[in-house]
Amino acid sequence: EVRRAPQATPDPVPGRKRTTPVNPANIIRRVFNGVSRRPFRDRVIHLLALKNYKKPELLALLQRDGIMPKDRDSLGSILHQVANMNPKDNSFSLKKQLLKDIQEDWPGYSDRDRRTLEIILARKSAPSPNATSDSHSTSQGPSDAPSRTSQKQPLDSSSVCPVMTKKQRI
Repeated sequence: EVRRAPQATPDPVPGRKRTTPVNPANIIRRVFNGVSRRPFRDRVIHLLALKNYKKPELLALLQRDGIMPKDRDSLGSILHQVANMNPKDNSFSLKKQLLKDIQEDWPGYSDRDRRTLEIILARKSAPSPNATSDSHSTSQGPSDAPSRTSQKQPLDSSSVCPVMTKKQRI
């Protein structure tokens, strides 16, 4: 016995529209369409506002949003204009004077990005006594900073057993 595929049955509700399945990749692409039409320099600024990036990471993000070949070639010169390079890890951070150019309602930002940006802007706009630590703190999240300082506290040498050199687990 040969089974045949069922024939297309007419829709019982003739006025109903047929919908095609939604592909999440198309939705994401549509969200970033607004960003891809923006000036390339602004796109770089708004990415660097959130955190420090190395050039290949930045290029990958920009390519995901859609990047023109001429823009890809000009990334180095734009980074020179809008960012400071950290020689330790070759990452780029946004120059302080460009913080005023950041739009909190940038179409490429998610809600989480907007909250992160508010924290970063509040921290950078407040005068800090140590200006050098300010440029390095952008790569850390708000929860990273306290945990790093607690790990680096020196141990009291009188409380450490000379036989036990490893830290005891709790």
